[in-house]
Amino acid sequence: MFDDLSPFGSVRALSAALVAREISARELLDAHLAQIDRLNPGLNAIVTLDREGAYAQADAVDARRARGEPTSPLAGLPIAVKDMEPVRGLRTTLGSPIYADWVPDFDTIMVERFRAHGLVILGKTNVPEFALGSQTFNRIFGATRNPWDTALTCGGSSGGAAVAVATGMLPFADGSDMGGSLRNPANFCGVVGLRPSPGRVPVYPAANLWSTLGVLGPIARTAEDTAWLFSIQSGGDARVPLGCCGDPAIFREPLARDWRGVRIAWSPTLGGLTVAREVRTALEGALARFEAIGAVIEEAEPDFSGADEAFRTLRALHLLGTLLEPYRRHRDRMKDTAIWNVEQGLALTPEAISRAQLAQSRLFERMQRFLTRYDFLIGPVNQVAPFPVDTPYPTEIDGVPMASYLDWMASAFRITMTSHPAASAPVAFTASGLPVGLQIVGRYGAEREVLQLVHAVELPLAARHPPAVRLPGA
Repeated sequence: MFDDLSPFGSVRALSAALVAREISARELLDAHLAQIDRLNPGLNAIVTLDREGAYAQADAVDARRARGEPTSPLAGLPIAVKDMEPVRGLRTTLGSPIYADWVPDFDTIMVERFRAHGLVILGKTNVPEFALGSQTFNRIFGATRNPWDTALTCGGSSGGAAVAVATGMLPFADGSDMGGSLRNPANFCGVVGLRPSPGRVPVYPAANLWSTLGVLGPIARTAEDTAWLFSIQSGGDARVPLGCCGDPAIFREPLARDWRGVRIAWSPTLGGLTVAREVRTALEGALARFEAIGAVIEEAEPDFSGADEAFRTLRALHLLGTLLEPYRRHRDRMKDTAIWNVEQGLALTPEAISRAQLAQSRLFERMQRFLTRYDFLIGPVNQVAPFPVDTPYPTEIDGVPMASYLDWMASAFRITMTSHPAASAPVAFTASGLPVGLQIVGRYGAEREVLQLVHAVELPLAARHPPAVRLPGA
């Protein structure tokens, strides 16, 4: 009989217990809601909670299993959806006062899949306004705090998701990533975040169905748990023109493999970026984890020239397409960086857009060629450790000024521009005890291989329970 309802149980173990009816979906929901009640008031990770709806979903799963009806192995596992993702009948604010009272009457493809697999949707996770900026705060719900030090940011934009997962409020969570919004908060919170290849997870509805900048993906405490959620997020859909196919169920197979002789390129600065000394020191120490599994580490990197300009241009173009209407109707209610982004888009010239699109193609090709010589590229996820929660974004790194609010995230968005899959692997801590993730980049479409490497080098989960979980009276 399954007798460990710890909120830190593995997804595989929880699934087996649910399928065997050793625990019920209602009991599992009870355990996670208790953790939310205990920790969320001090962390602000989950901003909308639908207890009644969640219990109805859990009871429906239990009833189907009691009748002997076939169910997904993930049926009954709880999840909260990022507050950028519309969920039918559930308040979805996008972190913006403009949408503070919006209740969608439709589900996105990803939410449809959650429902089809019987996941219990219990609420929404916090985001920055319109998911802009890797610092999770907005004027509706306030800031989400880092469970390793509540005076610090959890990163973003999938910050609420990463905090909820790190503290056992959820077994896993969805997120989205344009310039690092899955990788950054996973890095800051000591969990795993996977940015997949564009098209692996279909995005619909979407303003631009051809966009390759923004993707959806999973966050979880371990590579295996991440892979399990990805097994239902990924897979083609006829409504979406981009797609990486293959049987998504492969992500529920064991991740262990032989790493002897695998060639890994280590880039400490990803093309000459300023990286805080405490981050670089922590990651250099983590290289021993790769050597211990038999991998061959060499310092090398592809040519990232043109990536920064291209990202800024294509990001501005994308946000012009998604935010122009609220900008025209509600400019006075938008945060200053959202206004800046739209106005950067309005100022674009055809020549700048063409140059950025061509640069993106070249960056993809360079990474493709680079990864014929190496199996993986590894480097920093972010150039800084978590910073104060009341600081919107770092303006300098080790005394080097940042030109805009995006510059400190270049280590993530340069990889975005290559369109290759990348994960934040929890492998180290700073001298002051803050988690540091290492970015693992794989070949196009090789998400399983990326997660296999994360699985091989991630720190034991027991070493990654944040202090907020252990605070007396928390």
